[in-house]
Amino acid sequence: MDQSSPSSSSTTAATTPLLQHQQPWWRRHFQMKNSLSSELSGAVGDLGTFIPIVLTLTLVSHLDLSTTLIFTAFYNIITGLLFEMPMPVQPMKSIAAVAVSETPHLTTSQIATAGASTAIVLLLLGVTGLMSTLYRLLPLPVVRGVQLSQGLAFAFSAIKYIRYNQDFVASKSTTPRAWLGLDGLVLALSSLLFLIIFTGTGDHNDRHDLDDDQPRRRNSKRLKIMGSIPAALIVFLLGLVLCFIRDRSIFGDLKFGPSKIGILSITWNDWKVGFLKGAVPQIPLSVLNSVIAVCKLSGDLFPDRTELSAAKVSASVGAMNLVGCWFGAMPVCHGAGGLAGQYRFGARSGWSVVFLGIGKLVIGLVFGNSFVRILNEFPIGILGVLLLFAGIELAMASRDMNSKEESFVMLVCAAVSMTGSSAALGFVCGILLFLLLKLRKMEFSGSGLSKFKFGSAVDAETSSIL
Repeated sequence: MDQSSPSSSSTTAATTPLLQHQQPWWRRHFQMKNSLSSELSGAVGDLGTFIPIVLTLTLVSHLDLSTTLIFTAFYNIITGLLFEMPMPVQPMKSIAAVAVSETPHLTTSQIATAGASTAIVLLLLGVTGLMSTLYRLLPLPVVRGVQLSQGLAFAFSAIKYIRYNQDFVASKSTTPRAWLGLDGLVLALSSLLFLIIFTGTGDHNDRHDLDDDQPRRRNSKRLKIMGSIPAALIVFLLGLVLCFIRDRSIFGDLKFGPSKIGILSITWNDWKVGFLKGAVPQIPLSVLNSVIAVCKLSGDLFPDRTELSAAKVSASVGAMNLVGCWFGAMPVCHGAGGLAGQYRFGARSGWSVVFLGIGKLVIGLVFGNSFVRILNEFPIGILGVLLLFAGIELAMASRDMNSKEESFVMLVCAAVSMTGSSAALGFVCGILLFLLLKLRKMEFSGSGLSKFKFGSAVDAETSSIL
């Protein structure tokens, strides 16, 4: 007995630390990775894209705002707890663009069928594992090209929001924005400077400067204090206050209580129009930006965590829309731009989007469809500032291209995506260019194809050995 006790104690000592590191699932899911103020600030990081699209669909296509807010609130809360990171819930942009640009405009039922059709495809790709296979096979420069084009597109739209007045119903910029006023250039530029001063490049929350140099330690402490201020949340709340100052009749137009939620009446023609006009252009965009780019970006932003599963993200998009679209909720996805924006302003855990979901739920239940009156007066310049930071953060994910060949493929993919306004077209061109460059480096012998000659040091060493 005595001889076996050392072995027993050593076994216990070996297993105890392992058990200590195995946290229960509820502790992992509910652990906040950043300060409360930073998570709250990050929660509003994706509203620069969310608000304009929701407002446009509400005004043009008579989208039920109350239903959309309630369903997207539950999406935010559930995905925030499941994925343990700030998983965004964004409108399906291609469907939204088609809905307001078509003549006549797509009806609510046709928008719903477009979202449901896209959801079915993504759900099948997710549950069958085909999305994971596609994710593994895609060349990184092509993915970076998609991210770069989407990020720059956001940034360009943001500059337009800041410089010009916007007609969201007509989907165009109008007159130059005045310098002064409650939605003037001075307000937008002041918001921009405020965010730059207090958030910097967005990495202040992740630095732990242990330098012994006293001035540097004081500077690090000062930056940490500035970074703890929820700058984006302050700017967004300022915009809400200005809504009521710009049009005080809002107080009289607000009606309390949500709208009645019911199942839409959908015809076969709605399915045909929704699939052909809405789902067909949306499916490749969702695959690339809502799944592939989101998973890759999650690995870039959170290198200490397990990268998101492409299959799970794809199935998540499918499940959300197969639940909400039947009731008239806006078709949604997980956008890389939204993730970049939330991370940029301090979101580091799922709690950030949980807080956002709670806020949406309260607004949807209390104000219902009358909340559109508030959104209609929100300073567009402030939305442009939030969108600018989200776009730049997403575009900067492409900075890891180390060779000229990788950069060439990425830039061509991005240029075609932006010029043709089609991520799918840029993706195809990027794949073809990547394969063409690899084919060019193949060695041919008398018997035919011999082998690849890649440009990396490892491949060069292997070639010399062979």
